Amino acid sequence: MDSDFSPVDHRSDYDFGFAFNDSNFSDRVLKIEIVADLPDAKPVGDGCSSITEWSRNRKRRREDINKDKAVEVVGQNKDEQVLNFNIPDTENNVACENQDVEAVVIAEGSPTDSQLDFNRRGDAAGPSSDSSWSMDCSTVLRVKSIYISSAILAAKSLFFHKLFLNGIKESEQRDVTVQIHASEEEALLDLLNFMYCNTLSATQATALLDVLLVADKFKVASCMRYCSRLLRNIPMTCESALLFLDIPSNILMAEAVQPLTDAAKHFLAVKYKEISKFQEEVLKLPLAGIEAVLSSDDLQAASEDTLYDLVLKWARTHYPNLEERKEVIAKRLVRLIRFPSMTCRKLKKVLNCNEFHPELASKVVLEALFFKAETSHRQRAIAADEPNAANRRFVERVYKYRPVKVVELELPHQQCVVYLDLKREECAQLFPSGRVYSQAFHLGGQGFFLSAHCNMDQQGTYHCFGLFLGMQEKGSVSFGVDYEFAARSKPTEEYVSKYKGNYTFTGGKAVGYRNLFGVHWQAFIEDDSNNFINGILHLRAELTIRQ
Repeated sequence: MDSDFSPVDHRSDYDFGFAFNDSNFSDRVLKIEIVADLPDAKPVGDGCSSITEWSRNRKRRREDINKDKAVEVVGQNKDEQVLNFNIPDTENNVACENQDVEAVVIAEGSPTDSQLDFNRRGDAAGPSSDSSWSMDCSTVLRVKSIYISSAILAAKSLFFHKLFLNGIKESEQRDVTVQIHASEEEALLDLLNFMYCNTLSATQATALLDVLLVADKFKVASCMRYCSRLLRNIPMTCESALLFLDIPSNILMAEAVQPLTDAAKHFLAVKYKEISKFQEEVLKLPLAGIEAVLSSDDLQAASEDTLYDLVLKWARTHYPNLEERKEVIAKRLVRLIRFPSMTCRKLKKVLNCNEFHPELASKVVLEALFFKAETSHRQRAIAADEPNAANRRFVERVYKYRPVKVVELELPHQQCVVYLDLKREECAQLFPSGRVYSQAFHLGGQGFFLSAHCNMDQQGTYHCFGLFLGMQEKGSVSFGVDYEFAARSKPTEEYVSKYKGNYTFTGGKAVGYRNLFGVHWQAFIEDDSNNFINGILHLRAELTIRQ
């Protein structure tokens, strides 16, 4: 039989639908007491036709129910006694976090000298003298009675397994009453039917979500997996993706909904892949949404500097209190920023940012600087060591402006040496007229950049690889620079000078060489080209201020 105690969804061809609510195949009666919903909560199907409305309704219920976390078991005789318990996880004894369903179970003829305290012990406990527990006083709207098989329910639901097989007298009673809110009625009936025949009548996203949450409450992992699978097959929207990320589940059931939350994260990452086009939308995302977007390796941004600025702007918008903002940055957001790919100028600003704890700022900046000091092949090895890590801080994204390594010298002249590495795939994508730019670097207080082109040679006869040096600032500033381009090549794998020149820059101008390697494009990019070492093109530019 398909037991929910295993995280693996073993599909079976059995169908006990014929036995559902049939006295001939049942040994107990489950009485479902339906009580009035909390204020402003709507039952499923009563005007709750969209994901947005379902979300608002559910959050209102959760906020109110959060005040009372207990699941109650109550005796029905004249000396009836309130027995409160939270069904724990089987291995970790962690109480359920989903408070959308408040189940009250009443066993006929419950003795007055015994109480269950699962919340403290993780299993059926002995007598207790705690008299502070009180009975739920919600008004019962109606009662539904259903014939059930304790064996089937116990096999499918950890909740019922604990209830029926706890070894005390209540487990031997024939009638058991479960109290739920009206908004959970249809979902619970669908869940009970699922435990017999492995199918659901619910097909709409809102109804499936309600079944999923009730299944989580009653610990029916196979139903949660089934709901998760059906929800993944429904076309996803940004609205539904954010809702799926907000689904509460305890530790035992987290694996059941993980494929759904993974699909939601993937949807958001793809939707906002070109993040610069959706900046205003991204700034409105909740915490779970911004985490999903910034966790993506495929995020296309101008640079990690711009993503750092975006994270700070988002945090200031959602957490105006400075101390709260510091905490959410430290605990949730800092791991999403890839500091090693940021420029040194921006890293200096991190050290002085009052929205970071000083120790944290020092740690991430030092780690980034140490990484930058590594050789290129060592950097790639470090990044490859964490392919599945949640914190992929060393992995470069798809930046419009490629990261560079810069060495600055003051004597005998103001000089900087800039290293730019490009993958073969990046170079191939430049054909026939593409360009790729480096991050900005600075010399003598002026900002410069490198740009690699696929362009036509001087005579316009064939395509070739060109490298150019540009100055950022526009205006009337003149700046004389001597420059030299070099590249590593096989077999020596040493840097070999390719072009030297000098130029007096004015703002917005660029200078370089159209055919850096003196060959046509196909010879430059081919697999056995001497220009690529382990699939990487290593470029170097030396800049010196002319005296």
